Amino acid sequence: MTDFFQFEADFVDSLRCIPMQVRYKLDTCGIKLKLSDWNQMTTAERQALVELPCTTKTEIQFYHDHIQQLIIQRTNISATKLPIELHPAWLDSATVPASLQEKAQEIGVTLTQQYWAALTPLQRFALIKLSHPGHENKNFKRAMAEFYLL
Repeated sequence: MTDFFQFEADFVDSLRCIPMQVRYKLDTCGIKLKLSDWNQMTTAERQALVELPCTTKTEIQFYHDHIQQLIIQRTNISATKLPIELHPAWLDSATVPASLQEKAQEIGVTLTQQYWAALTPLQRFALIKLSHPGHENKNFKRAMAEFYLL
């Protein structure tokens, strides 16, 4: 999973922001990573977090431990733990989250279950994250267009 989304193109060359695929892994392993902590890491460390797998139970535990150690090395503080969702919405291809549907309707789109099911889990994750209230939503419409939903 090392492909980046087009809506991330303005920062992925330098990895100055946390790309969606790393955010996906962070939610999977239960770590909250602040942008300030991310920016204290070397480019090689950031790239490793992009490339490291985080799918199996063993990989998830390794990713968790690895990023925890990086954060401690860089900040002298343990990372904040996030609750790990047992049934995250992005893995449920049968149900479009209501909050996402509302956000889509704000831009004149009705997101059908068929379109939702056709997306990858990472695409669904990105749309959910980009639609959260309080999140800078400038990339939501760009993501919708990139995923052929406009």
